[in-house]
Amino acid sequence: MHLKCRNIDFRYPGTDKRILKNVSLDIAEPGFHAFFGPSGVGKTSLAHIISGQLTDFAGEIAKDSLNTVLYAYNLERLPGWSPIGRHLERITPTHKHDIKNELIKVFDLKPLLSQRFSQLSLGQQNRINLVRYLVQEFDLLIMDESLANVDEMTRGRILMAIKEMFAGAMFVYISHNVVEVAKFCQKIWVLRDVGKSPQAVVVRGLDLSRNNQPDQKVLQHAMLEIMNAA
Repeated sequence: MHLKCRNIDFRYPGTDKRILKNVSLDIAEPGFHAFFGPSGVGKTSLAHIISGQLTDFAGEIAKDSLNTVLYAYNLERLPGWSPIGRHLERITPTHKHDIKNELIKVFDLKPLLSQRFSQLSLGQQNRINLVRYLVQEFDLLIMDESLANVDEMTRGRILMAIKEMFAGAMFVYISHNVVEVAKFCQKIWVLRDVGKSPQAVVVRGLDLSRNNQPDQKVLQHAMLEIMNAA
């Protein structure tokens, strides 16, 4: 299981605006890693390149033993004609129903299963959408602001549970929340303005588990390193 990006350059077709310049990264461990940085520095573009949605780029991508890469983002919407529970039942592989039921419990979705997607709040919609991806087969799941509009306590509980339930998978978590990426992620790739060199700088996160909580000084130091890199 190894993700390598080498000297990635990307600009939107038909424009002179370069989004990514000579970006390289290397992730060889399962678990949670992050792309962090302000809007417009290429986090989502890089995610699209890794997931295969963008192919018009320069550089090399190697995905050793990452046969199935999924990309989930927070603006996806489900069809409105089916109740949430029926939709999840239909799209879940037969051997994943126990996992689906556990995720419904962890994500606190049971009261919502009879409702339609359009009736839910944005945070509820994002939780449902993320479950849709977690019940599929994947080696790498890119979560692009997948827990936006979900309260901090619930996000933390969900992230801890995902780390425990899918310990053998690789995740790339895209977030603007410096506390969150510092707490829960191993490698944090801080993406910066294309004019800075290098554009991507790696910082180590704390990679917390349920039984491993740091004191505030350790957390603040990790956050400061991330912000300094940005």
